[in-house]
Amino acid sequence: MGIQESITKISSTAQEELFACQEAKEIELLKVKYLGKKGLVGLLMEELKTTSKEERPLLGKLVNDLKVLLTSQFESTLATLAAKERSRQLEAEKIDVTLPGRESALGKKHLTLMMLDEVIEILKGMGFTVQYGPEIESEYYNYDALNFAPDHPAKDMQDTFYIGPELLLRTHTSNTQVRVMEKSPLPIRIIAPGKCYRNEDINARSHVIFYQVEGLYIDSAVTFSDLLVTLEELFTKLFHKDLKMRFRPSYFPFVEPGVEVDIHCIICDGKGCSVCKQSGWLEVAGAGMVHPEVLKSGGIDSEIASGYAWGFGIERLAMLRYGINDIRLFYENHLGFLSQF
Repeated sequence: MGIQESITKISSTAQEELFACQEAKEIELLKVKYLGKKGLVGLLMEELKTTSKEERPLLGKLVNDLKVLLTSQFESTLATLAAKERSRQLEAEKIDVTLPGRESALGKKHLTLMMLDEVIEILKGMGFTVQYGPEIESEYYNYDALNFAPDHPAKDMQDTFYIGPELLLRTHTSNTQVRVMEKSPLPIRIIAPGKCYRNEDINARSHVIFYQVEGLYIDSAVTFSDLLVTLEELFTKLFHKDLKMRFRPSYFPFVEPGVEVDIHCIICDGKGCSVCKQSGWLEVAGAGMVHPEVLKSGGIDSEIASGYAWGFGIERLAMLRYGINDIRLFYENHLGFLSQF
C-alpha cells in the first residue's frame, strides 16, 4: 500500500474511532496511537525517507496535513467533551433560591468530654474540687515525686513520650498530686481530670492518648474503707445501677497498699470478649493509700495525715456505659459513630 492510500485509510479510521470516544482519556489514547513518537503518522514520516526526491515534497505535505487535521479534530473533540462536563457540573450544582434553606447540623461535645463532664459533676457533688495540671510535665512531678525509682521501667522510652532531657508528655494526671500538696492546706479533696499520653501499642482496649481522672483525699484520719466506699458510690451513680465490682491487690509506686478496680464486663455480660480479654472483667481504675514518700514530697507529715488516691480512664468507662467494643473509635472521628451520642 502506498503512502497516499495509507494517509486516506489512517484519516478515515482515526475519525471513526474518534467518533466512538465518550471520555477524554479515550481521546488521549488515540492521540498517542496516531500522533505519538511511535504513532501511525510518525511511521509515515519515516516511510517518506524511502520515496524518491520528486515525490517526497508532495507526500510530505500530505502527511503533514494529516497530522494537522488529526490534531485539530482531537483537540476540538476534547474541548467539546470538556464543555459538556462543565455543563453537567453546573446543572448538578444548580441551586433553586426559592427553596427553604437546608438545616445545618450543630456541633456537639465529643462523647469522651460528655462522659468526663458527667464524672466531674458526680465527684463535685461528693465534695471534690477540680484541679488541673500541665500536660507537658517535668520528670520530677510525673515520676520522682511519686516515688518512682530511677530505674523504674515506666520511665523508659517504651512507655513515655520524652520531649527533652527532663520534659515529657504526662503519663497520668497523678502529676497534679504533689503540686496540690505543696500549696494547699489540709484537708485536700480534689480530682484532676485531663489528657494523658503513653507510648503503647494501639488495640481495641488501649491507645496512646486517653483521658484520666485522678482523685486525691488527704486528711488526719483517711482510711482504706473510705476509698472503697467512695469508688463504689461513684461507679453506682455513673452507671445508674448497682455493679458487680472487685478489688484486687496490686502494686503502684505512689500508693501502699494498692488495688486494681474491676467491673463486671457490661459489654459481654461477663461471658468474655476482646475488650475484657475473655475474662468477663474489665479493669477501670488503679487506687490505694497515698505512699508516705509521696506525702513527704508534698511536705505532709505521714504521722499526722493519711490519704487515698485513684486514677481511671474515661474512655474505658464510656465503653462499658455504651457497649463500645473498640477504644480506637473515640479518636478516628467517624461521624457515623460520634453522631450516635
